[in-house]
Amino acid sequence: MTNYPRRNPNTIKLLPKIIISLILLLSFALDFAFAQDDLDVLHLRGGNWLKHTDAQNSLYQHIANQAYQLLEERENEISAINTLTGWQERQQFLKMKLTEIIGPFPEKTALNARITRTITKDNYSIEHIIFESRPDFYVTASLFLPDKTEHNKTPAILYCSGHTSIAHRAPTGTYQKLILNLVNKGFIVFAFDPVGQGERLEYYDPETGGSIVGSSTREHSYPGAQALITGNSQAGYMAWDGVRAVDYLLSRNEVDPDRIGITGCSGGGTQAAYIAALDDRIKAVANQCYITNFTRLFQTIGPQDAEQNLFNGIKQGIDHADYLTVRAPKPSLILSTTEDFFSIHGARQTAGEVSEIYNAYGKPYNFSMVEDMGGHGTTRKNREAMNAFFQEHLDHPGSPVEEEVEFLVDDELRVTSTGQISTSLNGETVFSLNRKESEKLLAGLEESRKDLKTHLPAAVSEAKSLSGYIAPEKIKEPVFTGRIQRDGYIIEKYFLQGEGDYVIPYLLMIPERSDSKALIYLHPSGKAEEASPGGEAEWFVNKGFTVLAPDMVGIGETGPGVFRGDAYIEGISYNIWFGSMLIGRSITGIRAGDISRLTMLLEERDDTDEIYALAKGEISPDLLHASAFNPLVSRIALIEPYSSYRSIVMNRFYDPSSIHGAVPGALKAYDLPDLAASIAPRKLMLVNVRDAAAESDNPEEIEKDMEVIRNAYRYKNAWESLIIESGSDLDVFFNRWIED
Repeated sequence: MTNYPRRNPNTIKLLPKIIISLILLLSFALDFAFAQDDLDVLHLRGGNWLKHTDAQNSLYQHIANQAYQLLEERENEISAINTLTGWQERQQFLKMKLTEIIGPFPEKTALNARITRTITKDNYSIEHIIFESRPDFYVTASLFLPDKTEHNKTPAILYCSGHTSIAHRAPTGTYQKLILNLVNKGFIVFAFDPVGQGERLEYYDPETGGSIVGSSTREHSYPGAQALITGNSQAGYMAWDGVRAVDYLLSRNEVDPDRIGITGCSGGGTQAAYIAALDDRIKAVANQCYITNFTRLFQTIGPQDAEQNLFNGIKQGIDHADYLTVRAPKPSLILSTTEDFFSIHGARQTAGEVSEIYNAYGKPYNFSMVEDMGGHGTTRKNREAMNAFFQEHLDHPGSPVEEEVEFLVDDELRVTSTGQISTSLNGETVFSLNRKESEKLLAGLEESRKDLKTHLPAAVSEAKSLSGYIAPEKIKEPVFTGRIQRDGYIIEKYFLQGEGDYVIPYLLMIPERSDSKALIYLHPSGKAEEASPGGEAEWFVNKGFTVLAPDMVGIGETGPGVFRGDAYIEGISYNIWFGSMLIGRSITGIRAGDISRLTMLLEERDDTDEIYALAKGEISPDLLHASAFNPLVSRIALIEPYSSYRSIVMNRFYDPSSIHGAVPGALKAYDLPDLAASIAPRKLMLVNVRDAAAESDNPEEIEKDMEVIRNAYRYKNAWESLIIESGSDLDVFFNRWIED
């Protein structure tokens, strides 16, 4: 017989009281939870608006949907090509367009190539080489020379490394296995370090031996964003290295200039695609584990790091197929794996499109696609297919079968004396080169600002175009979702249709006694950040303002979403910013359009005679653009804004939070101070202006930006309408801003 423990009778008597207490505690906890959520617009007690359950991904989906539309238009154009002449016309378009958006490229200068040392092996040697693709922009590379090439013209393969911090030295041996097999089959192989990888880390930390900013994708995207703001690109800097690497190969007597190939995997596949598309001297390209198409890319993993995104690429009608189409009928090979995160279906679709132009040329045998089972990377089957491809098309017959090789150790693959350009030669970087380009653009802006009458309207016009701003023509009726009573005012909860198939949740804080003024209150953390009792939004309500506090797309209930990407730096997805750039838009331009929607909404209210707007921190550029484009906002306040895009591109280290507010290509035509200047004579307040530099504020540089604004207010005889202050007493500043 089992003996169970006997229950204490006193415990039994206490059970009802315990249960009641637990119920009361649970009820309190639920009420507290709902109280914490009572500022949510899309949340219902017990659930959510089912239609908007994906609201967190609104920004990404909106950008993606526009990309799909542009790509469908491109597909329709391609489908209409049915003659060789039609394809040749597209090739001419692509040559012009790719050179324009990846370039413009500089004049070729002396390579100043030098061999740092030579490693001799049993049947080949390695010459470690440094050359300058631009003056003082050093490229580290290794030239693998099979024996018996000294007096023979030998085919050469340019090898582009994928995203590993040590480039072709990868310890897994895959890259080395590919290179050394080509060498054993009699090919010269020239493997160069992409910028930000191998011995070319641009943010090298001697203490850790790694990168200060992180992975190789971050090494590309961190300066790549700066380059895009100036209208340059990381793709351009990296592709030019490859073009100059071809120049070096052609300087070698051993190399047959008519038999040059190129290959690379992943990020190396990106480089190989660009270089082969731009350089007619490359006869054959074997592109590994990169080619897909943008539709499938957006549907799967999203846009990748900086060099994989061309300036306004999708808007300009470019897709992956075009990198191969432009070079037809020269031999091209796509190598893919079925489980790659670069969609295999997209690769198949691209292969189908590219095959059309090769058929039109009557040379279908010059293009093929080989695929194997496996994940992202190369496989033996694909490498052997690559061997056979180069053996056939570079006229160098032999067995394509892959052989076992003896891997090289780290020291045998070291090019520089210290293992890094930054500590051995201290040359130029993408940042320093781009900074020089920025200085030229900024000098042009300074010259243009001497004639404010002409400059400011032109700056605003260019800002509309470059930011991708779309002025709203009308707004839909907002949807009411709830009301909260507070002491002296009520909060009504609504959402409004945004630019696309997403909504803008907002709180409307309505005072019992209104002075017929409304305020749009923008916070980078969303509508609820200062809407609690005692918050800044309530401060304005107590002054008689009707306050509209929204979640701009990508923020609060509409963000940030699940997409981060491979360049997620300090909580900021650079990749989603790259995505907006691909379609010719910017996050700031999209949000500026929605801010204009909100002003239209307030203008329609009977209790509103005047609209003010205030933004804090990194969301300030959104309001600045909207206010420059839309005169409905009579007074603008920016609290702790960064002063300019100039402050991003001129500092080696900058605050990543500034990137979503930046506009690609902006410095070609305007900067944030120009938009602030265009607001004159409307009342403008700037408080605690900061620099975008991550290290420290620079008062002298901030003052330069402020002087641009001051000059415009002097010019418009509106000096009293400009307030530039610093300090912690925001009440004083707010009172000064709202006073008549």
